[in-house]
Amino acid sequence: MTTPTTTSTGGTAPVIDQKLLAALSSIDRPPRPNPAQASFTFGWRALLKIKHVPEQLFDVTMFPIMFTLMFTYLFGGALAGSPREYIQDLLPGILVLTVAMITMYTGLGINKDINKGVFDRFRSLPIWRPAVLVGALFGDVLRYTLASIIVIGLGLLIGFRPDGGVLGVVAAVALLLVFAFSLSWIWTALGFLMRTEESLMAVSMMILFPLTFISNVFVDPETMPGWLQAFVDVNPITHLSTASRGLMHGDVDMTQVGWVLVACVALVAVFGPLTMRLFRTKQ
Repeated sequence: MTTPTTTSTGGTAPVIDQKLLAALSSIDRPPRPNPAQASFTFGWRALLKIKHVPEQLFDVTMFPIMFTLMFTYLFGGALAGSPREYIQDLLPGILVLTVAMITMYTGLGINKDINKGVFDRFRSLPIWRPAVLVGALFGDVLRYTLASIIVIGLGLLIGFRPDGGVLGVVAAVALLLVFAFSLSWIWTALGFLMRTEESLMAVSMMILFPLTFISNVFVDPETMPGWLQAFVDVNPITHLSTASRGLMHGDVDMTQVGWVLVACVALVAVFGPLTMRLFRTKQ
């Protein structure tokens, strides 16, 4: 509140209400959030978007169910003699495939926010810059976890029996979530580079289909031509699928786990800085 008063020169000058001044000066400025607080806040924002638009969960519910049932009953009899036998080897691979496929929706969400102008506001906030992207990825980890629970639960219903027990299954899912978090950085970078959601989805599919299907998810690579085996052997999805099978069935090869972790570090090391550069410079 201000009250005009006449000055000696005939003009007016505002007089600040002392009560208002006292009230304003007694309020401490909120402390700047640390990186963890800022990241979890943006993660919570991602979850609130799901709350208001629950249709976003279709990709982590119907997609895993469809893939698990379709490939189990289409290929089970031909490749393993029966769907029940095939699911023992297929389910860890299908788990990897379905979660890897839905990681592209991270980039789609980023791209949508950019086109709406939301990221222009985020750049002006006094926060740790990577929190915007890390928080979005944290929110997506919940989506990956939900998809994993659906695949494993459905697998148990149709005959999957992991010899590694609960601990092995949890370890396999944890490794998968780490890989999915790392893989998502590719799509965040593409989310800044692509102009539309349609173009981003097209490019993502061009990358994901060879990466997931040219692997050992469905069949033994020894049945493939030599030139194709060479790609399968270096494909990180192959190493992740092998490691997941080993963890779930109690005969894990730690070398495979190590290769998966190396791939995770490489993905974040390359696409993390690239994404942050695009975040700072993309207009």
